[in-house]
Formats: sequence, structure tokens, C-alpha cells
Amino acid sequence: MARTTNSDTLPYVDSRYELGMLASQRVRDLNGGAEPVVDAGRDKLTVVALREIASGKLDVANVRHEFVQSYKDTPITDSAEQSLEVESTDPELREIDAELENALMDEPIVAESDDDDTPDAGEQE
Repeated sequence: MARTTNSDTLPYVDSRYELGMLASQRVRDLNGGAEPVVDAGRDKLTVVALREIASGKLDVANVRHEFVQSYKDTPITDSAEQSLEVESTDPELREIDAELENALMDEPIVAESDDDDTPDAGEQE
């Protein structure tokens, strides 16, 4: 197959949107060391992934499952702030961490102020 088109892949996927998702997942798999099911030659991995889907030799249901699992495995934080806290068993690091936290808690919060002397749009001199 010299050139893979959307019409070559549509018998194996439901839509062009799904084709993009599955091809991107397959590229991640190939980057991770998976063996291509078609001759890769000197083609880029995106072309290889599309050719694999169009060949019908690739288990599309398995790639779809991997795609869904890749989003399920990603931890989602339920707060707006992300914690960068790292638990350490080293007592010296824990002491430094405590000192840093105390120093941050003791610092006063400074509100941003207008330092320029220009009047606001509603003010007149």
C-alpha cells in the first residue's frame, strides 16, 4: 500500500475522530517498543500506525482498550492546587522541609497595589 487514506481505514474504525485517537495510541505503543504488524521500512511511526490500521492485521479493539485505560490510569486531583509534597524518611530532609514550611507560613501575604499615580478611568483630578 503506497499511500494510506481515510477511506482505507474507515472499514476498521467508526470515524475519523476515532482513527486519530487509535493511531496516536498505536504510535505511543510503537514508541514504547511494540513490534509493528506491517513492514515499517523507513516510514515515520504515524504512517506505520495508519498502515497497520488500514491493513486489518492490527487488533483495533485492543488498541481502543489501551487508549481508554491510558486515561483511566491518570490520577485526577480533586483540588485546584496540585501538591508537590514529597514524603521523605530522612530526618534531616524532614527538618528542612518543616523549616521551609514554617518560613512560608510566617511570611505576610502582600496584596498587589497600584504604584502608579495615574487616576482610574472614573476618577478626575
